[in-house]
Amino acid sequence: MAGYLTTHVLDTARGLPAEGLVVMLFRIEGSERRGLVQMVTNEDGRTDTPILPKEDFETGTYELLFHAGHYLQATMQGEDDTLFLNEVPIRFTMTEDTHYHVPLLLSPYSYSTYRGS
Repeated sequence: MAGYLTTHVLDTARGLPAEGLVVMLFRIEGSERRGLVQMVTNEDGRTDTPILPKEDFETGTYELLFHAGHYLQATMQGEDDTLFLNEVPIRFTMTEDTHYHVPLLLSPYSYSTYRGS
């Protein structure tokens, strides 16, 4: 099985998938942070394709950067001067050649994540 990476964003305050949220993926090598891809979540809060597909998969350390502030403003859950969350970085290491799923549960004042399946 070739590894790959997916994500899913749920808006826990509204009880809905977070549609239209920009997600960026970076590879971390030492002190270098290299941008790999930028995607936008669909109506189900997922990206249309894996954020790191099988053909590009490598083990290592990565960072997903969720642009929560833009999404929260667009859904009327905050304004520029009142936003508590703006960018949500999640840094993690993939050590096996398998499927990694890193979801984000988001509200205007908190977030959580876990290694999903």
